[in-house]
Amino acid sequence: MTQEQLWQVLDASWGDPRTLSALLCSSVAAVVLLKWLERRQIQQKMMEARRARDLALERMEKAARRFKQENPGTQTAQILSLTMVELVEKLKDGSLSPESILYTYMGKALEVTREVNCVTDFIHGCEDQLQKLKNQKEKGLLYGIPISIKEHIDCKGHISSGGMVKFLGQVKEEDSVIIQVLKYQGAIPFVRTNVPQTMINYDCSNLIFGQTLNPLNHQKSPGGSSGGEGALIAGGGSILGIGSDVAGSIRLPSSFCGLCGLKPTGNRISKLGVVSPIVGMESVASALGPMARDVDNLALCMKALLCEEMFRLDPTVPPISFNEEVYTSSKPLRIGYYEGDGYFQPSPSMKRAIQETRKLLQDAGHTLVPFVPPKIEYMVDELFTRGLFSDGGVHLVDCFKGDIVDPTLKSQFNTYRLPALVKRIFAVVLKPTYPRIAQDLSALCGVRSAKNLWDQHGAVEAYRTEFIVKWRKLRLDVILCPALGPAFNHGYAGKLFAATSYTNVYNVLDFPAGVVPVSTVTRADEEELKCYRGHYGDPWDKRLKEAVEGAVGLPVAVQCVALPWQEELCLRFMKEVETLAHSMRRNV
Repeated sequence: MTQEQLWQVLDASWGDPRTLSALLCSSVAAVVLLKWLERRQIQQKMMEARRARDLALERMEKAARRFKQENPGTQTAQILSLTMVELVEKLKDGSLSPESILYTYMGKALEVTREVNCVTDFIHGCEDQLQKLKNQKEKGLLYGIPISIKEHIDCKGHISSGGMVKFLGQVKEEDSVIIQVLKYQGAIPFVRTNVPQTMINYDCSNLIFGQTLNPLNHQKSPGGSSGGEGALIAGGGSILGIGSDVAGSIRLPSSFCGLCGLKPTGNRISKLGVVSPIVGMESVASALGPMARDVDNLALCMKALLCEEMFRLDPTVPPISFNEEVYTSSKPLRIGYYEGDGYFQPSPSMKRAIQETRKLLQDAGHTLVPFVPPKIEYMVDELFTRGLFSDGGVHLVDCFKGDIVDPTLKSQFNTYRLPALVKRIFAVVLKPTYPRIAQDLSALCGVRSAKNLWDQHGAVEAYRTEFIVKWRKLRLDVILCPALGPAFNHGYAGKLFAATSYTNVYNVLDFPAGVVPVSTVTRADEEELKCYRGHYGDPWDKRLKEAVEGAVGLPVAVQCVALPWQEELCLRFMKEVETLAHSMRRNV
């Protein structure tokens, strides 16, 4: 048959309505079938990951049970009651063994995860690390301390999924730098903890491993994206954890779960060997940092990490060792403070926490100076949101190819995937009624050109300079400000990403910032919340009120901030706040 004859046959076929109808039906059936097969394949991968998790936890349970049977006299309650600094001392003098501590925490971690679903993996190499410690002559600063690790930080022989199907099956061939340094210092990484899908969310749910609950109140979120860490440590299943932070992902779960957490300057700790859905994003600084039940634990962890081994493994990290003299100083501080940032009205307990902490610090001899952070609305929209999504959200949306969107992320995802033109049209329509939401939609369009990206980076530098000039003009040492809280009800974090303004400003600035719990929500706070209106009276203000309702008795934190590379001063300030808050609670 010639080419001309072939076209004649095809033309005749296309002209037949029955043929057209059959072709259309076949096409629709093929698309439906392909979608069904794709979804089935995704679900299969998820099931395999869950089975692997279950097998790992079974192995962990067997190890913990075996040790308990062989060592019936182990004082587990006493071990769990000790601070990390106390554990370190007892390990040094030999009154406690690394085995007794590791297997005690294994047992407790299993108990906590059965309750709140926070552990995603057992690091099977922990028992090998335990054996290595027996043969080491020199004991590192974290000798024998079991440590939990956020799931997207690479561990040799394990998968770092970040809550996404696309990363399943990619077994890591080596430890991340931070894991290598922890092991060098004698620590024993033993479990990995849950994260929200993509980690660009401060809830803690994904369709692979499920929803993590807050151990202090199961109706509440533990925060995120280091939410598994927050839940495990708050539940007593870990004494020290490593999280990461690009908008508050260490500080928010610390606030929600009543912990201390530190976001260092972005490059103070190596980030080599960490999975991220937004690789290449340079406008907003991310950081790895510690989470624990008290500030001394954070300081000891930072001291251990900031060592020659880290500087050797990652020469891009500035070789700045921990300055113990700054951390232990008792010199009075000049402290800037603010109760609200003008973008999101603080909840009653957030505001009260600042007021009470300010008075405690003043009574202790420190100087408190009012500080107004410059142009927060501009910072949130033009620097944070437009910077984090400078590609218009394309990288993040691409992560969902071959995946299913978790319900907690649907509100965010549906907004990200809108075409830029549609976002701009919605922004114009919404501007007269809801200007804050309209501006956020406009910022989500990204920068649209290399020139604009350079301009955006320049704007971040200019804002940082303006902030530091204001800081220096007031001769401040540190800043005291609110930490978002109390813990949100489930489902609200994904609808209130912009509420991270209290934390994301310090990612844009790349300043070290830490969170310290200072109080708990009172019935008076809850009563005052009924009158909460917010600054804009838009749906976001209404959602924030709903998000924090029903939190009586839950922790309330404050945030402590220092200038870049001054983590020791930030920690020293956090320690001062912690000490004064503890003293106040004892005297009540």
